[in-house]
Amino acid sequence: MNELMAHYYYAKKILEDKGWSFTAAVVDGRRGLFNVFKGIPVQMCQFHQIKIVIRYITTRPKTEAGRELRALVLTLTKTNEKTFTEALNSWHTRWESFINEMTVNTFVSGKTTSYHTHKGVYSAYHSLKRNLSYLFTYQKYPDLNIPNTTNDLDGSFSALKKKLSAHHGLRKDRRYKVISKLLCDGA
Repeated sequence: MNELMAHYYYAKKILEDKGWSFTAAVVDGRRGLFNVFKGIPVQMCQFHQIKIVIRYITTRPKTEAGRELRALVLTLTKTNEKTFTEALNSWHTRWESFINEMTVNTFVSGKTTSYHTHKGVYSAYHSLKRNLSYLFTYQKYPDLNIPNTTNDLDGSFSALKKKLSAHHGLRKDRRYKVISKLLCDGA
């Protein structure tokens, strides 16, 4: 089943209608998810951001720019916003012309297309730049004790999945009852 932003809005509304209030949110970076929690501090999971960058540039980047960006993103959990932003801006200044390099293709039909030559490095940088204002929210609100990753939540889902696996083959309605019971009684 695909996760839609409408599902998040709906789930948030259900919880709020039951008296829950949200003081902050930690999200995995899915597009549109930041808007679901507009008005409260939102932390982008640093682990997910690292994984996004590595998905674009791989664990063994072929270019020097990619290797430097990978090394930089691996410092994400050990630094602060000012230091990381300065390092990212410095990296960008050094590699701007490289990541903006375009390749032009002219097809037999005479149609011309162009694309970023180093699309992975380009996309990794722009992902970091786009999410930068959400990567250090936990440091801006120390009194809220916002975690910098979704690890606690992901761990809870793993435990829930493990308990559900003992009951494989359940019909959808019974599976829903088991999940509800586990969540309400504290899995």
